[in-house]
Amino acid sequence: MTRGMVTTGAGEPLRTDSPYCHGLMVFYDREVPFEPECEREEIILYQDDEILVADKPHGMPVTPSGRHVARALLNRLERRTGIDSLAPLHRLDRDTSGLVLFGIKPESRAHYHRLFASGTIEREYVAVAKITDVPSTRHWLVQNRLEPGEPWFLQKVVEQGVANARTSIDLVDTCSGLGLFRLTPHTGRKHQLRVHMNSLGFPILGDRLYPEVLETAPSAPPLQLCASRLAFTDPLTGFKREFVSTNQLLHAWQPSL
Repeated sequence: MTRGMVTTGAGEPLRTDSPYCHGLMVFYDREVPFEPECEREEIILYQDDEILVADKPHGMPVTPSGRHVARALLNRLERRTGIDSLAPLHRLDRDTSGLVLFGIKPESRAHYHRLFASGTIEREYVAVAKITDVPSTRHWLVQNRLEPGEPWFLQKVVEQGVANARTSIDLVDTCSGLGLFRLTPHTGRKHQLRVHMNSLGFPILGDRLYPEVLETAPSAPPLQLCASRLAFTDPLTGFKREFVSTNQLLHAWQPSL
C-alpha cells in the first residue's frame, strides 16, 4: 500500500489511513520476484466493440498463473488496448498456442459463452506427433470419461460412467517420422486433446505430461499443439466469423514441408 500497489476499481491508490467504504472493490496485482521473458508476442487478429481475438504463442498463460502475472495474455492485452473489462471466453493451456476469444462488454459476454456451451462454435486444432508406421485408418472418434488423476494436475481415462470428452481426430499428412493431425473437440475437458492423442498411441510432440511427467528440456520443442481455427455466427450481429491462427504450421512440422 505504501508503494501504491493497492487501488480502487477507478485506479486510485489506497493507503493504510484511507477511510473504509462499504462495497468498495479493491485491486492488487500479485507480484512475483521473477517472471520469464516472452519469447514471442501475442497478435491481435480482430477487435470490435464486443469481442477481441488474440493469437497467443506457446508458453504464455491466458490468465495469471504461477510466475506468469504481468506476462499473462489477459494482462498484456489490457495494457495494449486500455480495456480493463476484457475476459477470456474459453481457455487454452499455457503450452498450447493459438486463438483465444475475449469478451469486452460484461453485458454481452453471456451470448458468446453460449456458443461454447451449445457447441455451435467450430474449433479446430493442429498437432504434430511422432509416427513410426502409417495406420490403416486416418480418422478416429475418441469418446471416453476423463477425471482428475494423480498427480492432481493430470487427467485420466476411467472406464465407468458416462463419456464426458469427445474428439474427432484426422491424420492429415506424414513426413520424416512425423504426423500432422487435425483435432476437432466436441467437448472442452481439461487436457482433453493431449489425453486423446496419447490414448491413440500418438502423444503430441513436446508434451511434458502425457504419457509421463517429464522435466522440461531447454533444447526440446514446445508442445506442438495449436488452436488453429475458430468459426461461428456472431450472436449479436448474425455475421459469419472465421479466424485462423498464424501459428498453425507448427515449429516441428515446418522443416518437413
